[in-house]
Amino acid sequence: MIVMLCVGFTFAQEKIQPKLEKNDNGIVATYYHDNGEIQQTGAFDKNGKLQGEWTSFDSEGNKLASATYEAGKKVGKWFFWEGDVLKEVDYKNNRIVQVVEWSNDRTLVSRN
Repeated sequence: MIVMLCVGFTFAQEKIQPKLEKNDNGIVATYYHDNGEIQQTGAFDKNGKLQGEWTSFDSEGNKLASATYEAGKKVGKWFFWEGDVLKEVDYKNNRIVQVVEWSNDRTLVSRN
């Protein structure tokens, strides 16, 4: 008599917890993709609002976006990378002022 014993193992992939570091100005945060690569970095002010530069990356570590906040409001120049295209979005008081799209060191589209 042959007895077969089958044991199944399930490996649950643990979600990587964000790294949150308190400082005098608030909290610096780093979020991760499931593969351990950094997904996003930035800071929160003492009131819990987005503050300063935030940067986003894809799961391979390539930069996708760079943004700036002041007390939770979108301000300044934001940049978005998609392949060979760079989009520059200018914000003032949480509103889009201008969008410029660049490719191969030349302007493709400019919209005010």
